[in-house]
Amino acid sequence: MPGLFPCPAADGSIAKNAAHAEAVAERCAAKTGENLRYYNTAHTARDMDRIRQALGEKKISSWGRSYGICLGAVYRSLFQDRTGRMALESNVAPAKVWAGQVADTWGRGMAYRFPDTARAAAAQADALEPGTDVAEVTRTYLALADRLDRGPARLPGVSPPLDGAMLRNMTYALLLENDALPVLVNFWKAAENLSHGSATAADTQVLQQVFAAPAPSAEIPADNQATMFMALTCGDAAWPEGPDGYAARTSADRERWPLTAGTPANIWACAFWDRPAEPAVEVVLRAAGTRGGPAPRRPCRRGWTGLAGVLRSVR
Repeated sequence: MPGLFPCPAADGSIAKNAAHAEAVAERCAAKTGENLRYYNTAHTARDMDRIRQALGEKKISSWGRSYGICLGAVYRSLFQDRTGRMALESNVAPAKVWAGQVADTWGRGMAYRFPDTARAAAAQADALEPGTDVAEVTRTYLALADRLDRGPARLPGVSPPLDGAMLRNMTYALLLENDALPVLVNFWKAAENLSHGSATAADTQVLQQVFAAPAPSAEIPADNQATMFMALTCGDAAWPEGPDGYAARTSADRERWPLTAGTPANIWACAFWDRPAEPAVEVVLRAAGTRGGPAPRRPCRRGWTGLAGVLRSVR
């Protein structure tokens, strides 16, 4: 599903993104019909409770990250007396809608995290030639992304070609784990050489490693994670409708956070989605009767750390 995380064109235009988003929304609606409005986190939490019942358990204990945080928080809010221990690992702003969560945190998160790999790349300046400090590595990376925006580079046997959007998405995905930072440094170098038509056998091996698809499963459709991510994202909260306003927000986001080039504020299929079937669950931050007084309630919205898994499912 190319375009799940749409990057603006090299000149900042989102016209093609808007057309693609509308087409995706129409296809989803035609395929699923009225039921599409009922794919949301509240119903998923209710499904979890049916699993608890089927297992004959009194309570559910769980660990979650990224979307798992929202699901765990919603389950706890709906079924406080059936919740055991929960470990929720990631960053979530419960009071923000999903569109606002992405636009407000993705660019900032990239700006905070990117220097970790830039420093690692600068330490290998003699071999990789990306620059000798974080600022120079950053300029090299931005120039590479711009070059790939204007002329994608094709790696034999790999589809689609490596463009600026894929470079940014894969960079973000690999930044999520410290163990992947050395791979990311080599990925940048391989992408740089590929963009100049001078990729070596070692570069090709690195690129094939990064773009390797997960092993298919006969029980799970290949696009399952990507499609359900979209259904839940669009089904939990209403996004601003149509393309109006997205272009201005994207332009401002590109200027503020050049590493993500406007992708977080860009238009998604959710802008053309039917209204959610029910309001978002108000998340209980403290269970009733605990110290600290009445439990404040906030609408649960999701964080952005699940990008790597989704990217693996859409390549």
